[in-house]
Amino acid sequence: MKKLFALLLVLAMVLTAAACGSAPAAEPTTPAAPAEPAAPAAPAAPAAVKVGVSMPTQSLQRWNQDGANMKQQLEAAGYEVDLQFGGDNDIPTQVAQIENMITGGCKVLVIAAIDGSSLTEVLKTAKEQSIPVIAYDRLIMNSDAVSYYATFDNYKVGTFQGGFIRDTLDLDNAAGPFNIELFTGSSDDNNVNFFFGGAMSILQPYIDSGKLVVKSGQVTLAQCATPNWSTEESQKRMENLISAQGYGPDGTKLDAVLSSNDSVANGITNALVAAGYTKDNFPLLTGQDCDKPAVKNMIAGIQSMSVFKDTRTLAGQVVKMVDSILKGSDVEVNDTTTYDNGTGFIPSFLCDPVFATVDNYKELLIDSGYYAEGDLA
Repeated sequence: MKKLFALLLVLAMVLTAAACGSAPAAEPTTPAAPAEPAAPAAPAAPAAVKVGVSMPTQSLQRWNQDGANMKQQLEAAGYEVDLQFGGDNDIPTQVAQIENMITGGCKVLVIAAIDGSSLTEVLKTAKEQSIPVIAYDRLIMNSDAVSYYATFDNYKVGTFQGGFIRDTLDLDNAAGPFNIELFTGSSDDNNVNFFFGGAMSILQPYIDSGKLVVKSGQVTLAQCATPNWSTEESQKRMENLISAQGYGPDGTKLDAVLSSNDSVANGITNALVAAGYTKDNFPLLTGQDCDKPAVKNMIAGIQSMSVFKDTRTLAGQVVKMVDSILKGSDVEVNDTTTYDNGTGFIPSFLCDPVFATVDNYKELLIDSGYYAEGDLA
């Protein structure tokens, strides 16, 4: 009996071991795909190249427009722009601003100088650091750091003004004589040599023949200059001429006044209006820049013309020059023999001016988008 029990116990243990045998191996699992490597961080965009733009003043409308047009077009071309205005024609301010542009990493400088001879020292640093300099509208004198010059054909500006007086007075046919007085701009602006020289190339023969009479006798550039192109200074001089020569609607007839720009013309206008002149007897009066007050005076019949230099055109040309310089390509110029700054002839690009009168100002200034019609109301 004990043997039977022992046998049954052994048999039970065997059956239990079979029933409780090790479980079948688990299905092999597909190894997990290796994690995608993290995408490298996008490289930081390269900093935009910085261009320094130095304008002489914000007190004249045209320089505000020049600066704004330059900044807008350079930024549209992908450049960072450091635009500065030299206070109210303050030379030390402009010099300090240019120094800051150089130390601030500007790769090209575009400069409309207050005084064309005042930047020689500061531009030595620009040359030492191989920073190209573009003289804008006013030639920078006595500096070999100037790489290029961009402006309008300033001699042609003067010939437009002199030619307008000649043609309107019909000097080649009318008996005359006609009384005229002469005004130009600041003698430290090299452009006056071209404005005044161009006008006098037309008018001088008629002065020499007696067809035109300058009763004041003030015919040299130095005598006719207006410091800083100041409206106030030109008004004072015109008031003195009115008093000294007896000009007035009921006094000595004044047939024409040559003015090299609108700021100067505005002062002349103020003095003539105060002396009693109206649109019915106003002398011929020239100008330049088509500033809003001058255009309004043309519409009112008390300024005869103004030479229009579309600053958008000049700014666009300078942007092309900057772009060519920074890309190492040829810079477009169209004059290499006119503008000598005392160190040699500066490669230049001259844009063509036109002139506006009451007959065509809408086409030139409004239809082109330069002004809105409300600006001249």
